[in-house]
Amino acid sequence: MQFTSEHDQFRKVVRAFVENEINPYVDQWEQDRIFPAHELFPKLAEIGAFGLEYDEKYGGQGADHSYTTVFMEELGYACDCAGVPMAIAVQSSMATPSLHNFGSEELKEKYLKPAMLGEQVCSVAVSEPDAGSDVSGIRTKAVRDGDDWIINGRKMWITNGSQADWICLLARTSDEGGFAGMSQIIIPTDAPGFEVTRTIEKMGNHSSDTTELVFEDVRVPIANTIGEPGRGFQQQMMQFQDERLVGAYMATMGAQRALERTIEYLQMREAFGKPLLANQYLQYNLAELIADVDMMITYNREAARRFTLGENVTREATIAKLKVGKLARKVADTVVQYHGGMGYAEENWPARYLRDARLISIGGGADEVMLRIISMLEGMDRRR
Repeated sequence: MQFTSEHDQFRKVVRAFVENEINPYVDQWEQDRIFPAHELFPKLAEIGAFGLEYDEKYGGQGADHSYTTVFMEELGYACDCAGVPMAIAVQSSMATPSLHNFGSEELKEKYLKPAMLGEQVCSVAVSEPDAGSDVSGIRTKAVRDGDDWIINGRKMWITNGSQADWICLLARTSDEGGFAGMSQIIIPTDAPGFEVTRTIEKMGNHSSDTTELVFEDVRVPIANTIGEPGRGFQQQMMQFQDERLVGAYMATMGAQRALERTIEYLQMREAFGKPLLANQYLQYNLAELIADVDMMITYNREAARRFTLGENVTREATIAKLKVGKLARKVADTVVQYHGGMGYAEENWPARYLRDARLISIGGGADEVMLRIISMLEGMDRRR
């Protein structure tokens, strides 16, 4: 992928935004276990960060995926935490792609446009207490009653859940089992019967609110269905592709910055009469990780290039998600180790990075699910 001067200028704008509007407040937001999405998102909309690939008449920017790549790389590189970037990515690339690609004009005007202008916060609800990576196991059900759906069920691990104005919900809309008979439905969170039952305390990503939701006889119009009823699983798989790509962009650049900061620390920190970085063992280990990160950046950008051209990048998104998760864990462990006691202290950044990085191999599909997809793409699951 070739970046132009326009991409470089956008990168500078995003970095300045992060340094001025996010990083100064990260410590407080981490302590509060939430960030003020309704205050931050309109500011992001002002710099054109939302809807980069969406139609301008819905508040989008009419650009291509290369600008999304720049945006997510900068969020991953410049932010002093992973929670806020993840919440932003939910709004831009996880809860809204299906609505933009398959939603009716009325739904786009009512829900997508306000989200892209930062006026509303949105979320996506797929996982349940008993169904995470196995999407075929979801039980939340929408039953037709005249011109309405009546929805009952529970959703778990919902990012932005306590702040969302609307939810992109995946629910069963027929009695077909497995992957069939699912639909995506827009649920306004002020609908009677909708409840945020709890905010989940997590190992990391503390500034991002993660919730459990309950739907008890929630009634919404059939017109709130995104696309055709029964096509929800296929549409959600496309959203997962977007999610895995942007997650890989962010996590890879986060690993790069963590290594750069560690090298700076080792240059300043002295032990046994010389800088720690003078130790060749440390140099070589860091060089190995730098090489791995560099290869990951190159792979991500090639996947982004193909996506921009309209190619199916299910394979590339899956591999990127798998490999960056493992790499980020390795980088995080090394960073903490090389900072010693300072890295283990919660007051310093390596501890937060270690906690935040662990989610990459779980959220959006666990490593094992990525391996299963790759096995299927290679035909290894076929019966002989």
